[in-house]
Amino acid sequence: MSAEGSTSTLGADDLQFGSHLSKLVREGITIVSNHYESSPAERIVFDVICIGAGPTGLACAIEAKRAGLDPLVIDKGALCNSLLHYPINMLFFTTPERMEIGDLPMVTLGGKPTRAEALKYYRRAVEHYAIKSQLYQRVTQIRGSDGAFVVEADESGGRREYTGRKVIIATGYYDLPNRLGIPGEDLPHVSHYFSEPHPYWNQDVVVIGGKNSAAEAALDLFRGGARVTLIHRGPEMGKSLKYWVRPDIENRIRAGEVRALFSTHVTRIEPGRVWVKNGEGGKAIPAMHVFALTGYHPDFAFLERQGIRLDPVTRRPVCHAETLETNVPGIYVAGVVVGGMLTSEIFIENGRFHGRQIIAAMTGKGALAEPAPVAPPGE
Repeated sequence: MSAEGSTSTLGADDLQFGSHLSKLVREGITIVSNHYESSPAERIVFDVICIGAGPTGLACAIEAKRAGLDPLVIDKGALCNSLLHYPINMLFFTTPERMEIGDLPMVTLGGKPTRAEALKYYRRAVEHYAIKSQLYQRVTQIRGSDGAFVVEADESGGRREYTGRKVIIATGYYDLPNRLGIPGEDLPHVSHYFSEPHPYWNQDVVVIGGKNSAAEAALDLFRGGARVTLIHRGPEMGKSLKYWVRPDIENRIRAGEVRALFSTHVTRIEPGRVWVKNGEGGKAIPAMHVFALTGYHPDFAFLERQGIRLDPVTRRPVCHAETLETNVPGIYVAGVVVGGMLTSEIFIENGRFHGRQIIAAMTGKGALAEPAPVAPPGE
């Protein structure tokens, strides 16, 4: 549905492959489906193309499959690429049932899923529903119109094109860090992602940030034998810290095991050191490696290139509240991109329900009987 109009659904005629394919051929549209084509007469027109193979994108594809549609998932990286790049020893904040998709149970050894358990679960979900996926292909452009979209993607072997009647954008936000905008941020020893502490044993490491990612990285590095300095522009650690992380990091700071500089700004980064400024003036902090863990944001430029309007303040895409169809008919948004810059409002626990909303709109079933949760689950 456009943001102002009525929803555009997939009718019975739209689900008939032959007539629609003939129309596309008459219009001169090339249909390429990589592994999903065998001859020109058998090239596939997908009912739904989901851009993004994270939990939300997979949930959308699974809901489409369960509704009798033929979905395709495309991602520039691996399956659940963001989760793959989470810290190796990460423990999720939530419980397993709140990460489930497709009504498949998630079984974990403890009360909260680990990164490895989540990755295994989502792999199995794709296998169970036989979801078609094209990985390591970066979508660059969406052409066409409602009912006849052509999605262009780049891969190492060249450009690919896929044709679909509807498109769902569920590209997340973890690939684009919030940059500091200071000299030296692009030096090779500076990273916006943390994976594991072992390479930094017995080394001076600086962690920039004051929320969960920064706190957990600082703790992992300390326990891995690094000398850690945590730098945060705020007067204290963020209020949204996980309940088991807060006392741990605060105790390490009080004990002097993790050095913390609050109300402090990093002004530049040089090989082997970081320059900071606070109420005591400017000084250099030794740093063999720097982790700038200051948050991430969706790819707003990609959304705008597709003609999707964004709120000038929040950067939220213009979309219908129930169907999540944008101002571009036939293109929907799902997951964290719906929140714009307010990335803390959408997460796996509620983004996974967006697929139900969207597919219900596509198939003409209307609004869901039970709305998805809109706040983080209580602990």
